[in-house]
Amino acid sequence: MPSSDNRLYLGIDGGGTGCRARIVDDAGNVLGQGLSGPATTRLGVPGAWASVLRAWTGAAEEAGLDPLDAPNVMAGIGIAGLTRAGSREELEALPHPFGQICFTSDGAAACLGAHSGHDGGIVIAGTGSIGLAIVAGHELRAGGYGFPISDEGSGADLGLKAIQASLRAFDGRREKTALLNEVLTRFDHTPANMVGWMDRATATDYATFAPLVLRHADQGDAAARQIVQSGAEQIDGLVRRLIEYGAPLVTLLGGLSGPLEPWLSPDVRRRLKPADGDAVSGAIILARRLSARS
Repeated sequence: MPSSDNRLYLGIDGGGTGCRARIVDDAGNVLGQGLSGPATTRLGVPGAWASVLRAWTGAAEEAGLDPLDAPNVMAGIGIAGLTRAGSREELEALPHPFGQICFTSDGAAACLGAHSGHDGGIVIAGTGSIGLAIVAGHELRAGGYGFPISDEGSGADLGLKAIQASLRAFDGRREKTALLNEVLTRFDHTPANMVGWMDRATATDYATFAPLVLRHADQGDAAARQIVQSGAEQIDGLVRRLIEYGAPLVTLLGGLSGPLEPWLSPDVRRRLKPADGDAVSGAIILARRLSARS
């Protein structure tokens, strides 16, 4: 193993839309950063690993490192889809150039970064939603099993609720508010168009309606407020479950975290804190722990 005075630390956040890498020295100075494409095991472990290596290569080039310097690097890798059966074992079996390497989920890396490696939880509210806590070294989860069976309070969930309510309004089963009328207008007030769209729509497609719902909620639309309040109650539930797990504080992450926070219950908002760092920071914490154990 290299001596501690010349060790470097690589943190990687591999997600479904892209992969970020950062190299720091022992003092925490950022030496180089790199980007590449998606790094999720849902696209296959070989493809995810190739993306990780591209991000590392970009960071190493920016840092002015030679490939022969890789054995001096302790690598912490957060990667999406690590819980898929066999994924961790397949990744750990791959040859790598680093001094040591450790894998974790992208969510766990984000949680470590948010709380500087201390106990805590995160609730991610974006296209999907999930709650995750790290308490006494144990990773504990709530929700996040995938849309439409889970991911309550997410952008996809808000969009689904808006479309369901608009169909009820079309039938005359509820009042046609400005939100519901705008949703119907997008489909030319023709339910058959909605059904055709539904047959091929993804969670991301449903989530495109979330900004519309939030805008109308801010303007006082009754249907929109009902949908957003229901979504906020689901996020409340995720936060409370993480607290029950033993997380002292929780950080909200994701594109909907800001818009939904004012809708959360007072007791939940009192247990929230801003993130100390990002998922790459969390992966670097893992890398430093590798160094401490060696």
